[in-house]
Amino acid sequence: PIKSSAASDVYKRQKMVTVLDGVAAGGGIAIAPVYRLGESRFTVKAKYTDNVNHEVSRLHDSFSLARRELTDLRRQAHQKMGEKAATVIDAQLAIAKDQSFEGEITDAIQRYSTTAAWTAAQRIDHYLNVFKRQSGGADYYHSRGLALQDFKKRLLAHLLDEELPDLAKLDHRAIIVAHQLTPTDIIRLNPHLVAGIVTDLGGRTAHFLVMSKEMRFPTVVDTKTVTEHADDDMVAIIDGTHGRVILQPTPQQIDQYQRLASRESARLRELGVLKHQDTVSADGHHFEVAANVALPRESDELATSGAEGVGLFRSEFLFLHQDTLPDEETQFQAYRKLLLAANNHRVVVRTLDIGGDKQLAQVPLERENNPFLGLRGLRVSLAYPGLFRTQLRALLRATAYGQLAIMFPMVATVDEFQQAQRMVDQEKNRLTQEGIPVGKEYEVGAMVEIPAAVAMADQLAQYADFFSIGTNDLIQYLFAVDRGNGQVASLYQSLHPAVLRAVKQTIDCAHAEGKWVGLCGEMATIPTAVPLLAAMGLDEFSVPLSQVLPVRSQIRRLKVRQLQPLIHQALAAHSPAEVRALVDQLTSHMK
Repeated sequence: PIKSSAASDVYKRQKMVTVLDGVAAGGGIAIAPVYRLGESRFTVKAKYTDNVNHEVSRLHDSFSLARRELTDLRRQAHQKMGEKAATVIDAQLAIAKDQSFEGEITDAIQRYSTTAAWTAAQRIDHYLNVFKRQSGGADYYHSRGLALQDFKKRLLAHLLDEELPDLAKLDHRAIIVAHQLTPTDIIRLNPHLVAGIVTDLGGRTAHFLVMSKEMRFPTVVDTKTVTEHADDDMVAIIDGTHGRVILQPTPQQIDQYQRLASRESARLRELGVLKHQDTVSADGHHFEVAANVALPRESDELATSGAEGVGLFRSEFLFLHQDTLPDEETQFQAYRKLLLAANNHRVVVRTLDIGGDKQLAQVPLERENNPFLGLRGLRVSLAYPGLFRTQLRALLRATAYGQLAIMFPMVATVDEFQQAQRMVDQEKNRLTQEGIPVGKEYEVGAMVEIPAAVAMADQLAQYADFFSIGTNDLIQYLFAVDRGNGQVASLYQSLHPAVLRAVKQTIDCAHAEGKWVGLCGEMATIPTAVPLLAAMGLDEFSVPLSQVLPVRSQIRRLKVRQLQPLIHQALAAHSPAEVRALVDQLTSHMK
């Protein structure tokens, strides 16, 4: 095999193997012909018009068509992939429904007598530049920019009478190859015909991945140049676990990856046996592996996933993209359903976590220069006590139906935790006075994702019933790095000794007070991190549903006592590379 830079001309593309490395964004192996999705490159020239009213009318018609199309696409997304995937379309739909934005373009057409296409393109490009400059590319602005860019293509397609590339035209099983995919592209495809996905651009946080992961396609993104080397019907291999793409593979490579795919299928069958067994290490240490859940409908998958409860239920998805705020009864029914599905296992519900990149139209937060360091998480709940108390009442009512744990997000100080805790006690007393049953055995805990909470974990543990470490945000705050910003994303290092020290300190402080600790960030799924977390004494791993059995399987092979010396060495290391080497050396004989 040769690297892509050496395979640039047509002859080599047809005759020689091309190997590309990218970002692994969806597990599994696929072998299939290529279907190359074209790009929409609309050329919009500066033009003036003598018929302003006609251009204004065309603009309004195009906005109306875009609204209808996006509404239909959202409906399709909901039917195919569920509400979580459908919400990805809402950012574009909000733009299409924004009358002030449409009016701004209309005013410009009337003021300058320019065509609708030129004026719309100019105004949209203006906002795209604004989003690009804001907060160094933070996720909130980056995601808004992607939605606006996708909407721009749709609007211009109508204004210029052009067609958008359409995956609905795919009529055979193939690997989709594209420069970049959008959520609206994914909705249009037939999932039974897609073997996998490869793109030039994108990262693990690309919006279309929310949908492609729901469909479980092998996916590799950020290959940089796959569209330069791939042609329609060219055979390709995708390794979505290791982030590798092979174009024009040899027969030997095809045989090799077919064997790997068969072994993976056998491994998944073996994992199924673990569903009805406890998670116990090879030397007798007991752990819990729970699931991260975003939507009530995912509770249907708990029984088949092998999850030992729910370590994180993101309750904000009950609130986001709704016309009205869910009332107490609506929330209660959702929490009750989840508890019943958990079959007496513990369910940890994170109270409303909005702010930052999650905004509620019904709770208009002031615009902030840096929303990720502003009013978000528990701070919003304390600022809007009526909203918070309604949720607490619904949660407390649900405690009568299972083992519920209430968790506050973004806790920074002991004072704000105690303030929230008092509100829980007050609502419990009110429900009792009203004759509404409340369970006797519920817990109230804190999510540890701010460095201040780590530093004060010894005091916080005196009041919280448990901790859940949210490493996704904790790592970003520890290193002052936005992992969505390509210029500094390399500093987002889950295995850095600074992160390990923060996790170890949190666990030790909780255990000193007899409290349990979970971890619900991406770190809990990293194979190199699992032995470290187990040796530190982490009580609960909370992972995506698809990762429950793989993590349980890995823990069952570990010998925790033999891993104890590893902790001191890892905490004294200087880099993540040194930590990986230590873990690999000590665990190699346990495999």
